[in-house]
Amino acid sequence: MYGQVRPGQFLRLERLAAEFGISVTPVREALQSLRSEGFVELEPRRGFVVAELSRQDINDLFWVQAVISQELASRACRQLTPSLLAELEEIHALMVGAVAAGDFDLVEDHNDRFHHVVHATSASRKLAWVLGAVTRYFPSGFYARIPGWAEASVRGHTEIIHAFREGDPQEAATATRTHVLQAGDLLLAHLERQGLWN
Repeated sequence: MYGQVRPGQFLRLERLAAEFGISVTPVREALQSLRSEGFVELEPRRGFVVAELSRQDINDLFWVQAVISQELASRACRQLTPSLLAELEEIHALMVGAVAAGDFDLVEDHNDRFHHVVHATSASRKLAWVLGAVTRYFPSGFYARIPGWAEASVRGHTEIIHAFREGDPQEAATATRTHVLQAGDLLLAHLERQGLWN
């Protein structure tokens, strides 16, 4: 995702082991894990190679994320108490302050906390777990590097909070879906600028 390795590039066990200061065995295990998640492929007698990541892959991941997130937001809206709404508003205010200060890593932390509260409030642990499996594709600290993401997140959270204040589950779902899909569009533009696709 950071562009340090490219699709089709071979990942040499010995080189990675030396780079991370560990033996080859945990590197092999890590690459096997990445293989099971679709990040790398194993070519017989040649080794591990970085898998292709297409625009459609990104769109699909964000579509799934948007569908699950909108349902969680709708359910959370039905369960939201004044104290939980106040907690979301406080997190949002901290996020706005972090954006103004240009502390984008902190912005991402507040973003994660905001969504964690929404997901926990939905009382849908299995659905939140599935969402977690989808969002694992994007490493922590990644979104902060995408131009425009922090500002877009503030706007998205503002609209979600408005829906929560109104007690409107449908509006909460729509605002959340728009918020997630916009993040996907920003990521696609970022990866294109990184030269992932020619």
